[in-house]
Amino acid sequence: MATPEKVRAHWRANLRLLAVLLAIWAFVSFGCAIFFADFLDRFRIGGFKLGFWMAHQGAMYVFLALIAAYVWRMNYLDRKYDVHED
Repeated sequence: MATPEKVRAHWRANLRLLAVLLAIWAFVSFGCAIFFADFLDRFRIGGFKLGFWMAHQGAMYVFLALIAAYVWRMNYLDRKYDVHED
């Protein structure tokens, strides 16, 4: 059974993870697709300018990777702090 200290530590670790993943999400959403789009348009991927591709396709792949990373890391944290479900 998880102690209150472990539960608080688990919650802090969860908030740190969320902060990192949200920072990546914000960078990809606003940085790559909006602010740095002109710079990224110098490069091409699949025949399309990279800024355009990131705004329409690449961001979705990053978001799916963020979801997978969150699930994988939370499973690890749940077991580490003994708050997992059996």
